[in-house]
Amino acid sequence: MLDFVGKRYWFFLFSALLSLVCIVSLVLFGLKPGIDFRSGSSMTLSFEPPVSENDLRSVLAESGYGNAVVRHTSDDDYIIRMDELNADQNRNLLENINTKLATTTTQKDFSSSSEVVASNTVKYAAIAIVVASLCILLYISFTFRKMPKPFSWGICAIIALVFNVLVVAGIFSLLGKFADVEVDALFITGMLTVVGYSVHDTIVVFDRIRENLSHSSGSFENVVNSSIIQTIIRSLNTSLTILFVLVALFLLGGPTIRNFVLVLIIGCIAGTYSSICNASQFLIVVENKEYSRLNPFRKRNQGSLSEF
Repeated sequence: MLDFVGKRYWFFLFSALLSLVCIVSLVLFGLKPGIDFRSGSSMTLSFEPPVSENDLRSVLAESGYGNAVVRHTSDDDYIIRMDELNADQNRNLLENINTKLATTTTQKDFSSSSEVVASNTVKYAAIAIVVASLCILLYISFTFRKMPKPFSWGICAIIALVFNVLVVAGIFSLLGKFADVEVDALFITGMLTVVGYSVHDTIVVFDRIRENLSHSSGSFENVVNSSIIQTIIRSLNTSLTILFVLVALFLLGGPTIRNFVLVLIIGCIAGTYSSICNASQFLIVVENKEYSRLNPFRKRNQGSLSEF
């Protein structure tokens, strides 16, 4: 039988190193905010006849928007993000592009965010994640209330949740630095989805542990290891099914949802890993400290579950 719990400190080491990389990236680079988190405007333009990206950038610079971010999509459209524009500035910019590039510009969409709206978006996004985490902690503590110290089960799930969120944020920090990937309101939506998915997967494993504890006389570590093995195929099958759909959306979907889908892809992988290799393993550490009073980093003789 595979021994997952026996390798838990290797899992912890890998998770700690990955978390450290993500923390360093966030401290050094931060997240590159989209217009949802700062004042600015975004538009999608198509041209007939087509124009080159360099020519478009030149016209934008001549019009006073040299800091604009231009991204060419697979549909030969251009997504442009720049400082906030009012209606007159937007109209003048389009006329200037048409004149200097001898083309006809079609503006497929236009959105603008003021500084006040952007700051409120940041505040409410942070509140949403904190409130969701607290509700999850209370829910898991209530669900496993018949177990010894049920609050510790919720804490273990939250630790895994924090790891998932940290990995997604850290990878997007690196992508923002080296690939100009911005975070927007859909990024927060994706984060909340990742939080829900990762906790759902963790609860499945926890529930199997609780079920096995009720009719097993083996050690707590053996029960956890057996529970992981019993649920791992289900977790991997679910994750792979989701990943197939997400990868298809990432490759074939439009550019407006690509970053959102990328959040889900990263979160799905991190969530599956942490539910197997972090949450359940932390539960063993907590239980060992509480009931055996022995150092969890030291090999110990296993007792029976009669103490439960």
